[in-house]
Amino acid sequence: MKPEIAERLVAGHREFLAFLERRVGDRALAEDILQDAFVRSVEKGDDIRDDASAVAWFYRILRNAVIDHYRRSGARNRALESFARELEGATEPPPQTMEAICECVTRIASTLKPDYAAAIRRVEIDEVPVQTFAAEAGITPNNAAVRVFRAREALRKQVRASCGTCAEHGCVDCHCKKSSSS
Repeated sequence: MKPEIAERLVAGHREFLAFLERRVGDRALAEDILQDAFVRSVEKGDDIRDDASAVAWFYRILRNAVIDHYRRSGARNRALESFARELEGATEPPPQTMEAICECVTRIASTLKPDYAAAIRRVEIDEVPVQTFAAEAGITPNNAAVRVFRAREALRKQVRASCGTCAEHGCVDCHCKKSSSS
């Protein structure tokens, strides 16, 4: 990219930022998109020969970046909402199964990251709905669903590490040593 074109684009950063902020509604996000667009323009700017067309070309990059942002966030939101609905629709196991679950799982859950331990405690042990947990934690229901999912995955790994083959069979009739992860 010619230095004079780069200077013109950098000089217009306030207008570009305002353009983006109007479209995404968040200054920090607009700044991130603008930064990425500047990087992209430097990588692909060798094709621009004309100072006048550089600004129009850069606005096309910005519009495409906004479209890409909404596509990515739309797909992510749909996946999170689907997962949250799946969590809400999950059936509760019979009481005898709940009683048979290894007591070490609760102990191991307390060794997880505090956010994950709280998610497991409230949603799995206290049987609070994900949406209620989200409100208590001050996060969105989608973020809460992701946190619960990640907490379950972390717990699953810890149980496997602590309980070995017992974990593969659902921790029924557990013979884990209580000191194994203490």
